[in-house]
Amino acid sequence: MKVMVAFFNRVMQRYLPDPFIFVIILTFVVFGLGLIFTDSGPYQMAQHWGNGFWGLLLFAMQMVLVLVTGHVLASSRIFKRGLGALASMAKSPGQAIIIVSVVSLVASWINWGFGLVIGALFAKELAKKVENVDYRLLIASAYSGFLIWHGGISGSTPLTIATPGHFSEDLIGIIPTSETIFSSFNLFIVIALIIIVPLVNRFMMPSKEQTVTVDLALLEDDVQATTIEKEDLTPAERLENSRIISLSIGILGIVFLFYYFVHNGFKLNLDIVNFLFLFLGILFHGTPKHFLEAVVNAVKGASGIIIQFPFYAGIMGMMTASGLATVISNGFVSISTEFTFPLFTFLSAGLVNIFIPSGGGQWAVQAPVMLDAAIALDVSIPKTAMAVAWGDAWTNLIQPFWALPALAIAGLKAKDIMGYCVLTLFVSGIVISLGLLFF
Repeated sequence: MKVMVAFFNRVMQRYLPDPFIFVIILTFVVFGLGLIFTDSGPYQMAQHWGNGFWGLLLFAMQMVLVLVTGHVLASSRIFKRGLGALASMAKSPGQAIIIVSVVSLVASWINWGFGLVIGALFAKELAKKVENVDYRLLIASAYSGFLIWHGGISGSTPLTIATPGHFSEDLIGIIPTSETIFSSFNLFIVIALIIIVPLVNRFMMPSKEQTVTVDLALLEDDVQATTIEKEDLTPAERLENSRIISLSIGILGIVFLFYYFVHNGFKLNLDIVNFLFLFLGILFHGTPKHFLEAVVNAVKGASGIIIQFPFYAGIMGMMTASGLATVISNGFVSISTEFTFPLFTFLSAGLVNIFIPSGGGQWAVQAPVMLDAAIALDVSIPKTAMAVAWGDAWTNLIQPFWALPALAIAGLKAKDIMGYCVLTLFVSGIVISLGLLFF
């Protein structure tokens, strides 16, 4: 396994470009495939690209806030002490890898945005506490937990088909989460991954000579609390350094969260996670001035999300409007039988996800093809839906789109962790395939 990991790391370090170059290459790949496999010409493909280019602005802003609010919260003294205490449980590099993998997997099962941020923040704290742990593998292990989110309680596909009024309701009706998220085959996959993925990450640990550690000084936050003489402050500066203002607005945010959870239960979505992180950050930093200093420091890592997400939206526009995603789905359906259909649905979703890295968007594209085929082949509709969901989650391991927030928090590049993620991709793909086929 270490030989394989070393090989994949060399390949990724040498050939995987910066995520911005990757998305540009992906743009021209989809453009060319659209010309070959659909009726769209160059002018039409350019139209599809431009029309879809700004389709992820809301989501991009949400992801920027995931990064910023998570980073701000993590830089507060209270939160750092809490994560530091949890990180102290790890007494060796191997334990650190297993603990961060389990924490990330469980957190991602609860909510994908929560897991994505908490995993990376916890990995940084572990790097401070545990000597001689490979920092690349630590962050890769944290990111590997993201694999499980579509099989968890925030999975977009199972939640969509459980919601009255969804676009496929006339065809399949309302499918409760007891038949998808909490079905026996899905729970088998989830439990198996929670056991196997941390072990795989542990076995990928490089030798001591090949271990790449991080300079602890690079993990320290730039924000430093400064002591200010109150008698020298202007009225405006007194407001900026007022704990009462932070406490007042923080309490208002907590009151809303109390109202939300009382009326909705423990139902997390991206907006609520951001809201929680934002107002805890305001409270934990004590004053507006310290909070804003932490925000300025956190925003530095958001450039990749801001500039790359529109390009992915353009790719999605080409994939959907040209019909290329449907062509790919139909190709897998054409070679499927009743037994192999869940497997080929999973593989097709994994391939489409490279070009459409959005769970809800991908389900909207693939659902009409996959559901019609499932009905024709007499295959379980819930299993078909979850096969698409797992395929969407699976190839996120090698898709820089979702890794950007974690990489920004960690201060690494995609090529630093993708070598490890490739091997996790192979092993997890086998586990998910067995669960879909035989359980």
